[in-house]
Amino acid sequence: MRLPDFILKNLELILQAWEEFARSIDISMPAMDSQGLRNDAEHILRAVALDMRTSQTLQQQIDKSQGLGPLNEKKSAAESHALTRLIAGFTLEQTVSEYRALRSSVLRLWLAQGYPKRDHQIEDMIRFNEAIDQALAESIAAYGRAVDTTRKTVLGVLGHDLRTPLGAVMLGADLLRRTEELGSRGKKIIAQISTSVQSANQMVQDLLDLARCNLGTGIPVQPENANLTSVCKSVVDELTVAHPKANIIFTDTEPVTGQYDPSRMAQVFSNLIGNAVRHGNLQRPINVTLNGDGTTAYFCVQNHGEPIPLSALPTLFDPEGRYSRYSEGEQGASSGLGLGLFIAAQIVEGHGGKIEVESTLEHGTIFRVTLPVCQ
Repeated sequence: MRLPDFILKNLELILQAWEEFARSIDISMPAMDSQGLRNDAEHILRAVALDMRTSQTLQQQIDKSQGLGPLNEKKSAAESHALTRLIAGFTLEQTVSEYRALRSSVLRLWLAQGYPKRDHQIEDMIRFNEAIDQALAESIAAYGRAVDTTRKTVLGVLGHDLRTPLGAVMLGADLLRRTEELGSRGKKIIAQISTSVQSANQMVQDLLDLARCNLGTGIPVQPENANLTSVCKSVVDELTVAHPKANIIFTDTEPVTGQYDPSRMAQVFSNLIGNAVRHGNLQRPINVTLNGDGTTAYFCVQNHGEPIPLSALPTLFDPEGRYSRYSEGEQGASSGLGLGLFIAAQIVEGHGGKIEVESTLEHGTIFRVTLPVCQ
């Protein structure tokens, strides 16, 4: 029996194998019923069988094996399948694995029938693989487009819809702070609200910056003639007010000036010093230094407390690596997604500099940033 005929005659057997494999995939969403697991599988198989029965030139077969088959204006079953799998919580790798399993089960079931070996068997297997490759390419493309659309939507929400109410809360807190009738307790609560909103606003900014990096555009850096010493001192003053229990000591020799993006460099200083405040022993001072030698600027933050494990250092500036550790429940200075450190490293690299870290119980945790001084 030819393979396309076998597929159409044994649809239920093949669909059962598809369903069993789909059921074995671990997803975060609730368990799916039989119909959900089978999804568009029958339509995909019928499309594959029809494709195999359609006469094609050698070049058309080659194009199809490379995922370059003719485009349809109407959404294919493979494209529809990818979208429903994305909604159901399947990753792209899990969706692709379904096609690998389908390819294997169909050929295994067909060959197990013990048909006499004929030349058309090889041709059928080639045509089947070409059709599966085309369906797989359509699924991957549809999945990617859906993810990209979702990403753009999230960016829009973060960039506008979420920042608007945060701005309103911040403005309201600022107005309330000036009200004399509040008293000391009321002013303290308003100060806490203001600090929390600023932190939330910074998280939104960090997520936007991360999205820009993932999209390949990078974090925009707009250098101008700036006084890094003044920028750093301003950040230290803000953090000292926000964290009165922290003893932040800022030491500088003379003003360091050059071509820098002052707002982005303020992010670097704030992320690194704020990190030291959060993870350091507040019973000991946090030492911040900034100086230069005419060609290079040197910024350093030192705090004492629990050292960062050696195993965590390689992924300290990598949010994907940090995520895998975070999901395992790791605690301490290396826990969390590390967006602040990642963004700080990206900004420093955007200025042509580098950022390094060392962490020991004896000398504490030290972040060092070196930047070229460009006039």
